[in-house]
Amino acid sequence: MSGPREPRVPILMYHAVSEAPNDATRALSVTPEAFSAQMALLSGSGFTPIGTADLARSWRSSGPLPERPVLVTFDDGYEGVHRHALPVLAKHGFAATLFVSTGWLRGAYDTGGGLDEMLDWDQVRELAGADVEIGGHSHTHPQLDQLTDASLRFELLRCREIIAGELGVRPASFAYPYGYSSRRVREAVREAGFAQSLAVGNGLARRRQGPYALRRVTVRRSTGIEEFERLVEGRAIARTFARDRALTKGYSMVRRARQVRRKAIRSRV
Repeated sequence: MSGPREPRVPILMYHAVSEAPNDATRALSVTPEAFSAQMALLSGSGFTPIGTADLARSWRSSGPLPERPVLVTFDDGYEGVHRHALPVLAKHGFAATLFVSTGWLRGAYDTGGGLDEMLDWDQVRELAGADVEIGGHSHTHPQLDQLTDASLRFELLRCREIIAGELGVRPASFAYPYGYSSRRVREAVREAGFAQSLAVGNGLARRRQGPYALRRVTVRRSTGIEEFERLVEGRAIARTFARDRALTKGYSMVRRARQVRRKAIRSRV
């Protein structure tokens, strides 16, 4: 007799929520109207949004999850998360997670790398006080697997230090910039004190993926409400993201080749 089926949880990955995003963020943005309709669908379909740390904690302890759990996550730290998404989340009583690149936010640590209008720390604190978990997304949003060990540690620890200093609590969750990682990066994230981290993968999350490689599903400007419903229900995900997966696989080969070349160069000097 087979055991109970392993639960699969949709983790939705958003970026900017904006009526008029710039060219750099347009493809991975959603309009405020689309976001509102998507959250209304979750509510009407009986989904229960939870935080990233809550999901990981439940899976670590084999604890219970609510009926139809879903995660609503935002990357980078765009100002529209506060202006447009927060009122919708509050209306439905939804939890969410915001992963911030600390060097992109407006304020004392701003490195000037933000791609569009970014949050400031007062807004981040307001989000944190409204059932939005604040997680790390590195300091300057680099390709983490292309960094030296020292630069990788800096990106992770600087991000965690700034969030802890601004919010008074250390972030427990992390999301990889660009959605991918390597074993070295995952180990560094764990050593930096993060208890779980999210990739992309464009598939539903399962416990077997492990706490440092949980998959997410990309929501973008071209995601219509019918496609959104299929994604959260776990239908036709592979077909929807077939091209994305081919590009990811090809680029992972390029990244591995770069790593081999760098190791060869270092061994000669």
